[in-house]
Amino acid sequence: MELSVVERLNLMNLLPNEGTYINLKLVRVAREELSFSDEEVKVLGFVQDGDQVRWNMKANILKDVRLGEVVTLMVIDSLKKFDEGEKLKNDHFSLFEKFCL
Repeated sequence: MELSVVERLNLMNLLPNEGTYINLKLVRVAREELSFSDEEVKVLGFVQDGDQVRWNMKANILKDVRLGEVVTLMVIDSLKKFDEGEKLKNDHFSLFEKFCL
Protein backbone atom coordinates (compact mmCIF):
# COMPACT_ATOMS: atom_id res chain seq x y z
CA MET A 1 0.00 0.00 0.00
CA GLU A 2 1.39 3.41 -0.93
CA LEU A 3 1.68 5.76 2.04
CA SER A 4 2.68 9.42 2.25
CA VAL A 5 5.12 10.84 4.79
CA VAL A 6 2.34 11.99 7.11
CA GLU A 7 0.54 8.66 6.83
CA ARG A 8 3.72 6.79 7.72
CA LEU A 9 4.31 9.01 10.75
CA ASN A 10 0.70 8.70 11.91
CA LEU A 11 0.72 4.95 11.38
CA MET A 12 3.85 4.58 13.51
CA ASN A 13 2.00 6.39 16.30
CA LEU A 14 -0.95 3.98 15.98
CA LEU A 15 1.18 0.89 16.53
CA PRO A 16 1.06 -0.43 20.11
CA ASN A 17 3.93 -0.05 22.56
CA GLU A 18 2.67 -2.95 24.67
CA GLY A 19 1.58 -6.48 23.91
CA THR A 20 2.85 -9.99 23.66
CA TYR A 21 6.45 -10.72 22.79
CA ILE A 22 5.48 -12.03 19.36
CA ASN A 23 3.25 -9.04 18.55
CA LEU A 24 5.93 -6.58 19.67
CA LYS A 25 8.44 -8.29 17.36
CA LEU A 26 5.97 -7.88 14.48
CA VAL A 27 5.42 -4.23 15.41
CA ARG A 28 9.20 -3.69 15.41
CA VAL A 29 9.41 -5.05 11.86
CA ALA A 30 6.47 -2.83 10.83
CA ARG A 31 8.16 0.25 12.31
CA GLU A 32 11.28 -0.58 10.28
CA GLU A 33 9.14 -0.85 7.13
CA LEU A 34 7.54 2.54 7.88
CA SER A 35 10.81 4.28 8.76
CA PHE A 36 12.68 6.62 6.44
CA SER A 37 15.82 5.84 4.48
CA ASP A 38 18.89 8.08 4.54
CA GLU A 39 17.96 9.38 1.09
CA GLU A 40 14.40 10.22 2.21
CA VAL A 41 15.70 12.02 5.30
CA LYS A 42 18.01 14.15 3.14
CA VAL A 43 15.26 15.04 0.67
CA LEU A 44 12.66 15.72 3.36
CA GLY A 45 14.97 17.70 5.66
CA PHE A 46 13.21 16.73 8.89
CA VAL A 47 13.38 19.32 11.69
CA GLN A 48 12.27 18.55 15.25
CA ASP A 49 10.63 21.57 16.89
CA GLY A 50 9.48 20.55 20.38
CA ASP A 51 6.75 17.95 19.92
CA GLN A 52 6.32 18.84 16.26
CA VAL A 53 8.21 17.53 13.24
CA ARG A 54 8.46 19.61 10.09
CA TRP A 55 9.75 18.65 6.67
CA ASN A 56 9.91 19.81 3.07
CA MET A 57 6.26 19.37 2.07
CA LYS A 58 7.16 19.91 -1.60
CA ALA A 59 8.97 16.57 -1.57
CA ASN A 60 6.02 14.33 -2.39
CA ILE A 61 7.47 11.00 -1.31
CA LEU A 62 5.28 7.92 -1.40
CA LYS A 63 6.49 4.53 -0.23
CA ASP A 64 4.99 1.16 -1.01
CA VAL A 65 4.68 -0.31 2.48
CA ARG A 66 3.96 -3.96 3.15
CA LEU A 67 2.62 -4.80 6.59
CA GLY A 68 1.89 -8.31 7.72
CA GLU A 69 -1.60 -9.57 8.45
CA VAL A 70 -1.29 -9.37 12.24
CA VAL A 71 -0.04 -5.77 12.22
CA THR A 72 -2.66 -4.79 9.65
CA LEU A 73 -5.36 -6.19 11.94
CA MET A 74 -3.87 -4.21 14.86
CA VAL A 75 -4.09 -1.01 12.80
CA ILE A 76 -7.66 -1.74 11.71
CA ASP A 77 -8.65 -2.48 15.30
CA SER A 78 -7.11 0.78 16.57
CA LEU A 79 -8.73 2.87 13.87
CA LYS A 80 -12.15 1.26 14.41
CA LYS A 81 -11.90 1.82 18.17
CA PHE A 82 -11.12 5.50 17.55
CA ASP A 83 -14.08 5.70 15.19
CA GLU A 84 -16.49 3.96 17.56
CA GLY A 85 -15.36 6.12 20.48
CA GLU A 86 -15.63 9.25 18.33
CA LYS A 87 -11.89 9.82 18.85
CA LEU A 88 -10.88 9.58 15.18
CA LYS A 89 -8.79 12.61 14.22
CA ASN A 90 -8.43 14.29 10.87
CA ASP A 91 -4.85 12.93 10.78
CA HIS A 92 -6.33 9.41 10.71
CA PHE A 93 -8.80 10.07 7.87
CA SER A 94 -6.75 8.76 4.94
CA LEU A 95 -5.48 5.79 6.98
CA PHE A 96 -9.05 4.89 7.93
CA GLU A 97 -10.04 4.97 4.26
CA LYS A 98 -7.08 2.81 3.23
CA PHE A 99 -7.34 0.23 6.00
CA CYS A 100 -11.03 0.11 6.95
CA LEU A 101 -13.10 0.88 3.85
